[in-house]
Amino acid sequence: MNTDHLARILALALVVFGAVPTLAQPPIPGQEDPRIYRIIEAVSAQRLRADVQTLVDFGTRHTLSETASDTVGIGAARRWIEAEFRRISAECGGCLEVTTVSEVFTGERRIPDATEVVNVVAIQRGTVDPGRYVLMSGDIDSRVSDVMNATDPAPGANDNATGVAGVLEAARVLSQYKFRGSIVYAALSGEEQGLFGGRTVAAKAKAEGWRLQAVLNNDMIGNIHGIDGVIDNTSVRVFSDGTPPTETEEERRRRRFTGGEVDGISRQLARYIDTIAERYFPTLDVMMIYRLDRFGRGGHHTPFADQGFPAVRLMETHEHYDRQHQDLRVENGIHYGDTIDGIDFPYCAKVTALNAATLAALAWAPAPPTQVEIRGAVEPAAQLSWQPPELPDGQDAGVAGYRVYWRLTTSPTWDHATDVGRALEHTFEGRVIDNYFFGVASVSPEGHESPVVFPVPGRRR
Repeated sequence: MNTDHLARILALALVVFGAVPTLAQPPIPGQEDPRIYRIIEAVSAQRLRADVQTLVDFGTRHTLSETASDTVGIGAARRWIEAEFRRISAECGGCLEVTTVSEVFTGERRIPDATEVVNVVAIQRGTVDPGRYVLMSGDIDSRVSDVMNATDPAPGANDNATGVAGVLEAARVLSQYKFRGSIVYAALSGEEQGLFGGRTVAAKAKAEGWRLQAVLNNDMIGNIHGIDGVIDNTSVRVFSDGTPPTETEEERRRRRFTGGEVDGISRQLARYIDTIAERYFPTLDVMMIYRLDRFGRGGHHTPFADQGFPAVRLMETHEHYDRQHQDLRVENGIHYGDTIDGIDFPYCAKVTALNAATLAALAWAPAPPTQVEIRGAVEPAAQLSWQPPELPDGQDAGVAGYRVYWRLTTSPTWDHATDVGRALEHTFEGRVIDNYFFGVASVSPEGHESPVVFPVPGRRR
């Protein structure tokens, strides 16, 4: 059959059966920023190793451990972290506001006696929109097999000295730049005893009205040798809630009829991180896990999600349980314990760089659009509308335009997008609302965008 005959047959088929809508679209708009490549290159595996070694050398960082010593225990560890933040701040001309945020807990299952849980926090204030925050965190405390053992050596090299080292390294690198929004670097305590430090800082953010756009909690970002026998330095997991735990019963009822079970604010943050990895990290793939955390387990992003903030957990893809929460020992030739020799520091640097790149992109981007609504039931085209970001008087929104997104309801990622300028609404001609999900993001003049905002149903026009 020649090609002309085949073409006539195909043309006839379209006439008889009707044209089939195509999903083919131009590539998603995106503008790479050379500064982000410089941020990625500046992250040092050697500095990460040095910081992890320092934290390991404190012997144990158990929440209930020694606090008066300058060489042993969690008190020494958190004072060293605070001093390191202050040193970083001095090198950038005082660009970090370094403080401790603490709360006394008692009568808890894992904190039976009165204990001050102290978190170390450094804030790099935004130049234009300082009331909007993005936060990176890691956990100071460590443990062995008995969660109440506060004296035996608990090096916690991977769990979670790597997370704290990553936070410090991100602060070193990003403090050399200025951003529209504020960046928070947080070393949290009390994670192993019940997420107490995160509860304190999240409550502070809520009480003080932080517009907290993202929480990137890093917990174990250095191991590449899995208990499953897999060695993998090319992927990282990002855990996120599908829907916010703060949604109302009415919101849950409405979602049953309009969709959005995998489109909460934390899930949009996970997709944002995936987009940054796709754009800037050719050797690192983000595995989005559709769970709040590992099966039946918890992490320090949870208290932030509980307050209604977008929050995710980043961690290695293949865990090694012999190196977590274990007394240091050798049994039947097997080494148990979370020691520094179990860490791959180039991989740790790669995950740290992903955090830094994400924080930079978010802090350079404008705030998300507001009042995002979708309508189009029993109509041939979906209609999306929104309003500009709501900012305090006198602040520049920094929005050059908006980018609308759509995807099939079964797709995990935003696969199609188009720029619509400064318009505040867009009609998706030929796209029936039943078959797709839609969203919109704000875009800066430099091309940085906010996370996608998933709409709420609007009234039919």
